[in-house]
Amino acid sequence: MPLPTRKRHGYWDFGKTREPAIHRIHAYPAKFPAFLTEKAVKRARKAGVNVRTVADIFCGCGTTAFESRRLGLDFWGADINPIAVLIAKVKSNSYDVKRLKRLSEKIIDAYNGGTSSDITLEDLPDRLRYWYQDDDARDLKRLLQTIEAGVNHGKYRDFFLCAFSNILKAVSRWLTKSIKPQLDPSKKRISVLTAFEQQVKLMIRAVQEAPINDGTMRTIKEANILETKIPRSLADIVVTSPPYVTSYEYADLHQLSTLWLGYARDYRDLRKGTIGSVHHAEGEQPKCGLNRVGRRIVDELTKVGSSKAKASSRYFSDMSQIVLRCKSLLRPGGMVFFVIGDTAYKGVKVSNSTYLRTCLIEAGFVGIRMEKRKITGKILSPYRTEKGKFSSNPADKEVYAEEFVLTGRKPCHE
Repeated sequence: MPLPTRKRHGYWDFGKTREPAIHRIHAYPAKFPAFLTEKAVKRARKAGVNVRTVADIFCGCGTTAFESRRLGLDFWGADINPIAVLIAKVKSNSYDVKRLKRLSEKIIDAYNGGTSSDITLEDLPDRLRYWYQDDDARDLKRLLQTIEAGVNHGKYRDFFLCAFSNILKAVSRWLTKSIKPQLDPSKKRISVLTAFEQQVKLMIRAVQEAPINDGTMRTIKEANILETKIPRSLADIVVTSPPYVTSYEYADLHQLSTLWLGYARDYRDLRKGTIGSVHHAEGEQPKCGLNRVGRRIVDELTKVGSSKAKASSRYFSDMSQIVLRCKSLLRPGGMVFFVIGDTAYKGVKVSNSTYLRTCLIEAGFVGIRMEKRKITGKILSPYRTEKGKFSSNPADKEVYAEEFVLTGRKPCHE
């Protein structure tokens, strides 16, 4: 069997147009570059694939969902994180801008006509009380009640709940721009209403700037992709960016939105089933054996930390299943595009990309390519501080400035 190609390829490095503002309506870690979806579509069409439907099995905040509809293509996606699903649906919905403005005025007028002095916090989870001054917590609770009372249409309510979600860190004591839960006791306070008004205006401008193609179909499921029923032979291409092994704890990063919007009473409940989470491995055994690449990495990790080795073993096992699910989701002749990077732990290189490439080979994909791309946003700030902020100080922890695009094709006869 010929080896897949592995080389640097400038095709994936940059987009030719400015990214639409809709992709910045809500903060999200490790956001997928928008231009990669269009480039994947062009690459597939050049290879002879008739692209009509795009799928993303880790759809996150909906970048691929929006870009697919912008290109006039149908979309199917899933994500285990309810906050991600909320953002993804809002980004890829179509809206009547005049209605958004009327509802915005209605919410703000209703909020201004009330008072927070009679709002109680006894039913607020202790975790939220930790992150907020009491006055700010009361204002947020009243704003949420105002939104829920004033907007009863599904996608329009989601729009304003998404706006509410994105101001939660700004008005909290969460350290600004930190990717880890860090308290900043000296943080300057911001008015809840001011933050909300600014956020809604930003989102409305983004909707006006990049309208959705209403002639396309879109499905986004809140689901664990390993457990949910997926449609067979639905998509022409899968464009997705899986989490890395022991990557971000998304449940922890989105804990404020999770608790405020009532998705869970304890945000840690959402860690279960999350691929790449060390908590996902607790008390569970991998569902299938690892290939030689996975076994070698796990053996090396065992020497420096048993918990990381266990989490990695479960991650690699899950990714083997993910590749098989992608193959089932694709039509014969369809293509998969995985965007993934490598990591390291205590000197052990964790080759997520090489493991995934081996999985594609073993699953029967053909024409496999593995191409490097620059992570352009990190070139000028290639380090992170202990608090998770980007830095240009070489004394801080180095972050990776490249990742890989892995491509494979489902045989036409399957």
